[in-house]
Amino acid sequence: MEMLASLHTLPSPLPPTTTSSSSEPSYKTPFITRRRAIISASTAAIASLLHISNPIPSLYPAIALQPQQVELDQEEDRIVRLFQETSPSVVFIEDLELAKIPKSSSKGDRDVVAEDEDAKVEGTGSGFIWDKFGHIVTNYHVVDKLATDQSGLQSCKVLLADASGTSFYKEGKIVGIDPAYDLAVLKVDVEGYELKPIVVGTSRDLRVGQSCFAIGNPFGYENTLTTGVVSGLGREIPSPNGRAIRGAIQTDAAINAGNSGGPLIDSYGHVIGVNTATFTRKGTGISSGINFAIPIDTVVRTVPYLIVYGTPYSNRFQ
Repeated sequence: MEMLASLHTLPSPLPPTTTSSSSEPSYKTPFITRRRAIISASTAAIASLLHISNPIPSLYPAIALQPQQVELDQEEDRIVRLFQETSPSVVFIEDLELAKIPKSSSKGDRDVVAEDEDAKVEGTGSGFIWDKFGHIVTNYHVVDKLATDQSGLQSCKVLLADASGTSFYKEGKIVGIDPAYDLAVLKVDVEGYELKPIVVGTSRDLRVGQSCFAIGNPFGYENTLTTGVVSGLGREIPSPNGRAIRGAIQTDAAINAGNSGGPLIDSYGHVIGVNTATFTRKGTGISSGINFAIPIDTVVRTVPYLIVYGTPYSNRFQ
């Protein structure tokens, strides 16, 4: 449009200089008038043509938007690939109350796939594959009923996938718990399956504002991805035994019922925390956008002791 404005403000062409004489009456006036008219008409036609067909004003916005659109597509593709690479390491946990005590098989193991049809689902949660031996990390409060069961009617069913993407159910057995940090380790029989353990990162170098992603099973919807940022660091949240869990990660990535125990991952697909808690609006159960995860550095210090001893390091001397 600036180019059109400049064209419109250009001075009109001057007519050629002529000398007047009595022997040459003003017969040239019509010629000058016609020439002015021709020039004026030509100028108007050119201006109209430029106004109608000039592609420059419409081209510039299109060219300016193209890099932004490509960059957006690349970011979306990165997140899609991040989810595809990480989600096979995330499991779906169902807490079951059986109608009757199941009979043990010859191997001393129960087949949860052929469980009592009257079994009641009492809760759901998430977890992630720790190693290729079938150890699953989750929150203690996800499996607390199984951990404290005295009746033999509590069971835990785990839906997981192998490295090829094939899903299967297995019973999860508790091998270790730490209520003080709201952590638990399950073990599933993975004979004949090859698992894809999650890639463990670090929470030591986290910065407020960096991107993070939560994968889990909110309200039973399997393999749900939510996105956000690290909103705060060094928070304190209550643990199931009433003590404070220090150093928690705050995030606005949505964490709802069923997300507990699932991984909070960074932009590289490395787990940086265990999704644990959320503030909800009173009486609604709706997340307020203030959510918390146990930092992975705490998990790394705790889980090996739970696998080997069944209890955290601190309990070995009590």
